Formats: sequence, C-alpha cells, structure tokens
Amino acid sequence: MSERQQSILVAHGALIFLLGMAAGFPFAFEILGRVELWPIPGSVQVDMPGDIRGWRMAHLEGVLNGLLMIGVASVGARLRLSERAAAWATWGLLATGWGNIVASWIGPLTETRGLSFTGWSWNTLVFLLFMAAIAGVLIAMVLVVRGALANARQAGPGGGSAVAGGASVTK
Repeated sequence: MSERQQSILVAHGALIFLLGMAAGFPFAFEILGRVELWPIPGSVQVDMPGDIRGWRMAHLEGVLNGLLMIGVASVGARLRLSERAAAWATWGLLATGWGNIVASWIGPLTETRGLSFTGWSWNTLVFLLFMAAIAGVLIAMVLVVRGALANARQAGPGGGSAVAGGASVTK
C-alpha cells in the first residue's frame, strides 16, 4: 500500500471518526429527551427524529469505521499487495467508511433502517449505502489478509522485516 493511500485512509478515517463523534450529540439528546449542553445553563425539550438504536448505531459506525481505516493504513506498509490490489483495498475501505456513516446518519434522520429494498425511498438509499459498505469491507479485508499472509511468507519463519520511519528494515 502506498504512502499516499495510507494518508488518504488516515484522513478519511479521521473525518468519519469525527462524524461518528458528532452523532453522539443526537444520541445523547435522544436518551435525555432534551438538548442539554453543560456548562450552558438550562435545557430545551426536543423530540429527535429516529430512536436511540439508530443514533447509537450512527455514533458507533463512525467511530469504528474511522478506526478501521486508520488501523489498516497504519499497517499498510506491511501488506504485500500489487498496486491494483492496494487500490481495491483503499477504495473498498473508503466505500465502507463513507457508506456506513452516511447511511447511519440518514437512517435516524428519516426514521428508516435500510434493511431491504423498498422501491425508491430514503429506506432504499440507506439499504444501498449499507450494501456498498458491506461489499467494500469484504473486498478490502480479503485483500488485507492476502497482503499480510504474503508478507509473512516472504519474511519466513523467525525472520522478517520491521518498518521504521516508513522504510523497510531487515531484522
């Protein structure tokens, strides 16, 4: 995986992580039934769209998908992948991260879950985004496994290389 691809995954992963953190606000407001921002005094009663489950999912999807992207980027130099395979893995993770976070925000905002194709509707958009994310993560993680195993085979038993400062160094 190239340094550029790793940087793209870290940047997008951080953005997706931040969107997941932002979803924590409507999640908390839904739990409380009001908008309350300490140390600002007072609160405002609010009936948030969606439900606790949907906002919890949006919060966790962003955090977990962002961390997945950053995690794969952090080991990207250890993956022995062709340029084409590395591109597929990168695009797969981008589709996963963005598909999941966008669908997870649209779901509670439109009070849909995206569990099936229901004709052209918000629910169908959420469904299609989740399906793209599933396809992306399956492709990416199969390639991550292949790349890691190829690197392990090349390193041989008891040997290997360590990555220091982005350069491969033999132990």
